Amino acid sequence: MKSSKETTAIRVECYAGHCTEESPRRFFLGDREIGVQEIIDRWLDPDHSYFKVRGDDGDIYILRYDPGADCWEMTLFSSGTHADTRLSST
Repeated sequence: MKSSKETTAIRVECYAGHCTEESPRRFFLGDREIGVQEIIDRWLDPDHSYFKVRGDDGDIYILRYDPGADCWEMTLFSSGTHADTRLSST
């Protein structure tokens, strides 16, 4: 599992429906495009929205949105290749 206390700025395309908050649909790490297959979890803190997502590459990412700065960051990444280190869905 790869993880870091540092964040990585990313570009995110979102969907904002009539009754839902903005949700990531795909994001870009450099030139690499990753589609969001599933939003596993989401939560708020006073300054950010967090999304735990499964990418179309099978990996799990935690994405953080800062509405004050209108920017997205990746705060955690798990390759999901080792079942014993895979991030829990709870």
